[in-house]
Amino acid sequence: MKQVLPVNTRQELKAFIDFPHALYEGDAYYVPELYIAQKDLLTPGKHPFHEHSTLQLYLAYHQGKVVGRIAAILNNNHNAFNHTQDGFFGFFDCVDDGEVADMLFRQVQQWLLSKGSKTMIGPVNFSTNETCGLLVEGFNSSPMAMMPYNYQYYGPMLERLGLHKKVDLLAYQFLAENFNDRPYRLSEAFRKRLAQKGINIRPINLKNYKEEAANLREIYNSAWDKNLGFVPMTPKEFDYMANDLKLIVDPDFCLIAEHNGKMIGFSLAIPDINQILKKIKKGRLLPTGLFKLLLLRKKINAVRIIALGVVEGYRKLGIEACFYGAAMQKYREKNMKMAEASWVLENNVLMNQGLLHMDAKPYKRYRIYEKAL
Repeated sequence: MKQVLPVNTRQELKAFIDFPHALYEGDAYYVPELYIAQKDLLTPGKHPFHEHSTLQLYLAYHQGKVVGRIAAILNNNHNAFNHTQDGFFGFFDCVDDGEVADMLFRQVQQWLLSKGSKTMIGPVNFSTNETCGLLVEGFNSSPMAMMPYNYQYYGPMLERLGLHKKVDLLAYQFLAENFNDRPYRLSEAFRKRLAQKGINIRPINLKNYKEEAANLREIYNSAWDKNLGFVPMTPKEFDYMANDLKLIVDPDFCLIAEHNGKMIGFSLAIPDINQILKKIKKGRLLPTGLFKLLLLRKKINAVRIIALGVVEGYRKLGIEACFYGAAMQKYREKNMKMAEASWVLENNVLMNQGLLHMDAKPYKRYRIYEKAL
């Protein structure tokens, strides 16, 4: 007998978090999430999302065994900012069984309809500020840090249930053998020109991290506010993310643009921590996971460019090229084998053209789906 039940207990939450480990067992590209991080993310009182919005987790069972999971998400801040009545689904994983998937999505749709939602969008966990998108192209390698991964049957499964494409997100790859001096030379020319306008680029000051993070939040909420589905991060949400990232931030890869001392843009790349997380069984830091995290960190040979934005009025001046050029130079100095820029909206013409011009190759595609309720 197959059934879908809401997650109500700590033991059920544990089963919800751990289900992907069994589902992807033996998959060479799967990367387990850190258990403690997922638990905090999904627990009211732990993550600031729960202060303004709500969600309901569901597990699917077949003969007493977990065979699927999903979250129904109502992001009130998203709806208020975008003047919509959207509902979301996230944290979706399922065995290759259309009936199980249908049962999971029926529960989500019923819950969202009870909250007044008109549309179901996803996967997002909990918004486009966090992990989002379903992998639809590029299944031949592991995801980079903070990017999703799933089996190839997920996309067709969702489409059979009546979900259709809303937008695609692209991941671009820079390979070390293709690194050349052109981006750096170009950025140096732009840097000199920008300096004459009072614009300079510097690394983040980790000794003043709290103040830097507060200014970065203002830039983030301003520079990304026109992106599809964007919702501003609250101070608590940004601080939560910033505190997590502080553990792995390299100042050489977090660059800030200022105009006469005022922050006007930033770029952030993070080490591909997934290279280590792959080796941490079931995402548990204890008893040996923490040791692996500390021991292997220096062996990471790839980075993910996670954010790059400039506030309106300062775009197309060459600041973005300076960010990329400086970062590429550091990749070479630190013997990085690969860099990924992700994700980029498929309709962001300026960013896509710029990446292609620097010989970056789109190598993974993620899709956000939607369905009218």
